[in-house]
Amino acid sequence: MGRKGKANPFAAKKRQRRENQGKDTRPQGPYEEIVRDNEAFLKYYHMQNICADEQEWQQFLASIRDNLPATFRVTGFKGEAKALLDIIEKDFFTEYLKGVAELRGKSVEEVEKPLCLPWYPNGMAYQLDLTRKDIRRSEPLYRLHNFLINETNAGAISRQEAVSMIPPLVLDVKPTDKVLDMCAAPGSKTAQLIEALHAEPEKYKIPPGFVLANDVDNNRCYMLVHQAKRLNSPCFVVTNHDSAFFPNLLQSTSDGTKSILKFDKILCDVPCSGDGTLRKNPDIWGKWNLGQAYNLHGVQYCITRRGAEMLEVGGRLVYSTCSLNPIENEAVLQRIIADSNGALEIVDASHLVPGLKYIPGMTKWKLASKDVDETYNNFEEVPEKYHTIIRPNMFPLPDIEKYGLEKCIRVLPHLQNSGGFFVAVLQKKAQLPFEKNDVKDLLEKPKPEVKVDAEGKPIEEKSVPWGPQRKRRRLHGYKEDPYVFFEENDADWLEIKKFYELDDSFNSRCLLTRCITEKKKNIYYCSELIRDLVLLNEDNIKIINTGVKSFVRCENRHTQHPFRLAQEGLQTTNAFVGSSRRIVVEKEDLILQLNCTDPTKPPSTLELKEATQQRCKELSVGSCILKYSDERFTLHIVGWRGTSSLRAYVDSSETLHILRLLGADISKFEVNKYEKAREAAAALAAAEDVSEDVAKAAQEVLEEVENDLNDAAITE
Repeated sequence: MGRKGKANPFAAKKRQRRENQGKDTRPQGPYEEIVRDNEAFLKYYHMQNICADEQEWQQFLASIRDNLPATFRVTGFKGEAKALLDIIEKDFFTEYLKGVAELRGKSVEEVEKPLCLPWYPNGMAYQLDLTRKDIRRSEPLYRLHNFLINETNAGAISRQEAVSMIPPLVLDVKPTDKVLDMCAAPGSKTAQLIEALHAEPEKYKIPPGFVLANDVDNNRCYMLVHQAKRLNSPCFVVTNHDSAFFPNLLQSTSDGTKSILKFDKILCDVPCSGDGTLRKNPDIWGKWNLGQAYNLHGVQYCITRRGAEMLEVGGRLVYSTCSLNPIENEAVLQRIIADSNGALEIVDASHLVPGLKYIPGMTKWKLASKDVDETYNNFEEVPEKYHTIIRPNMFPLPDIEKYGLEKCIRVLPHLQNSGGFFVAVLQKKAQLPFEKNDVKDLLEKPKPEVKVDAEGKPIEEKSVPWGPQRKRRRLHGYKEDPYVFFEENDADWLEIKKFYELDDSFNSRCLLTRCITEKKKNIYYCSELIRDLVLLNEDNIKIINTGVKSFVRCENRHTQHPFRLAQEGLQTTNAFVGSSRRIVVEKEDLILQLNCTDPTKPPSTLELKEATQQRCKELSVGSCILKYSDERFTLHIVGWRGTSSLRAYVDSSETLHILRLLGADISKFEVNKYEKAREAAAALAAAEDVSEDVAKAAQEVLEEVENDLNDAAITE
């Protein structure tokens, strides 16, 4: 019997399987809409007078009950950023207006154009009159969705909540800064810090500074790595440690001694109750209570205090939360400033976000019981049963006017159709009274025991490969592979340097691998400061990831050189590679290569322009750099010169990104998952027998669309 009349036969089979196993945990019937109300929340914030008057309070309430508009920003330091911005403002916005008009049954003229955020530098951030749910589940917007996913994967844009972009901007990072992001995961703000570090590529081949991103959660550290890897920075390292107890780190000084590493800029985007994200996470409505803020206050203080200790005198620390609660914001700041005895002060940073609408920090607030049935103006009014929860320093201090809390930035959702956020900028004027900088504690720290054989020689521990045997969980997550740096005259390095004619200024000792083997597979590169940090501190803190992939072993019988260039590291290595491994290509040549989706059949050199053919004849087989340039931008792409072919060596996301920049036809890459789902369902309905491969592929497509719709319903 055929499948006619069954729109999704696999869904019925899955449901039957779950029911047979007694595991059908899915909610029955339609998803219940989240009630966007919480009496305690409304009572508490109305009592705090976070709005100027009743009219503004009503605007605030209407705003936080509405869905959050989607926002994105363009990666500013890349050479093609301006060209991509032009494409967005012309082609992308035209597609956007048409899609929204179809979705809402309006004319194109009636649709509001995307808003360029006035306070984001160089006009590179936009807010759409759409929610994430709209973009994910609406067929008229599938091209918009595809664009956002692909350009994000290519590292050309970042999808990030608008107010989340503020802290890195007011931190004011320069390429020479040593930057610490204390609570970095999932990494959108970290990506901004890396962008700022690379903001002057014409001045620095490799930025003199670095970004150290830390998170206490081992699993979230890998999310952080994934997010930051898109920017391919050699000046970046990820660590896994409790921020409140972050250890002092060592650094080498110019005279060959060791000293405690101090940071020029520190971001403390601390854990918080998150009630400023109600528009994005409406499930918070039902969970919100004051106990969260009371519990987090101490954690937030400890993280900020530790950050202030690690800050260089004259350095800048940004404290931020996505909470509206003064207990998590102003109360934490007044406490740390009071403890600093004048060493810390809040500074006005509003000039770094011109056009941002915000209100000043609060200097008056009250505390309340968990259910907000009782309110307290001072600690004397707090019942004894709450003394372990509510502490005296949570109340406004008697001399609060001297702490400059009015210089803080409070962003409320109704001010510019955004989420809620709190930001404060601290300047360190002198060493803190509780600061410890004794380098002896680190230098005299006992080293781990080294195992030796019968002859007294050290026994090298073999690296455990990835696989089932690797996943032995430790106290603080999985064990990391070692960082093995190149020695001065490493044989592989000498071969790489000769083949690519690498400049003498390229520091080979900054090359590393992640395993101890005789035959290197992937070779990474990090900056000199990062190398120093890793070598001096890998016994002191858990390092999750550093270095950008620069060279990859490539076994090819047509070339004697075993390593090819990696596209990920080309942003760094390009500045050092000599002219012998370069080919200038014309637009048509590059489009031809990028449109070649079959890796076994790269374009023949005979299909290329005459000048490109001639250059290929001069080039031996192996990895090379393809250069394309016009009046708008210059691109450098890893290529491979075959015996009779030339191909571009980039992944699918970057392929589509470059084709879009070149104005090429990308229609064959556009996937309409809704159309695919309909075709799959129709094919199944018409078929008597379906092969296992076809059935599996159809099931995946149908489930993807179904999951998108379900996810959208959940977030409503």
